[in-house]
Amino acid sequence: MNFIIVGYGRVGARTARILSEEGHTVVLVDNDTDRLERASNEGFEGFHGDGGDEDILVEAGVETADAIAALTPDLNVNFAACMVGKHHGCRTVLRIDEDYREDIYAKYAEDVDEIIYPERLGAAGAKTAMLGGDFNVISDLAENLQLTVIEIKAGSPAAGKRMSNVDLPESARIYAHGRAHESLTIPLPGTTLEVGDNVAVITETDRAEDVRTALLPAEG
Repeated sequence: MNFIIVGYGRVGARTARILSEEGHTVVLVDNDTDRLERASNEGFEGFHGDGGDEDILVEAGVETADAIAALTPDLNVNFAACMVGKHHGCRTVLRIDEDYREDIYAKYAEDVDEIIYPERLGAAGAKTAMLGGDFNVISDLAENLQLTVIEIKAGSPAAGKRMSNVDLPESARIYAHGRAHESLTIPLPGTTLEVGDNVAVITETDRAEDVRTALLPAEG
């Protein structure tokens, strides 16, 4: 598959490496020449410019990309990049930073496929570990693991179920949970999932589709 990553910082670089290791084609867009030089040294093709500029993204191949992940610290750039990607039929992933507010989340959540907030997930994991939580805490994703945040939508087979009863693959773990537009926090097995809830799930990459089947409504 072909992916575009906007922003080659810590999150973008790690994501690019994992995708590349799994055999996918990754193209980078960044406005920092030093970061692009590092990306080039690691074997990635990079394009210099504003990640929200459609001309730059077209040059990077957005018209044929399967997905675009906008992972810079700048929410405006990230959202603009996702809207360009959406216009060209890409799956869109938007990074929101640690200071996001509920109104910001609500404003953007309906327009993109996935929202991620690495800092908040890291804090949730640290709190889980400090309180003796029994869920795996992973500070750096291994090449065979994937973390995704999924919204429980109407028609989801998980809606109305206790978290401990959701039919996930054996290797998958719900890493964090939050009610609609609330912060993600320690997942409690007895919590009943409701429409609008968000769950962060870690799973082996080859079981990711099974996780989506368990948590998302059937298509068609």
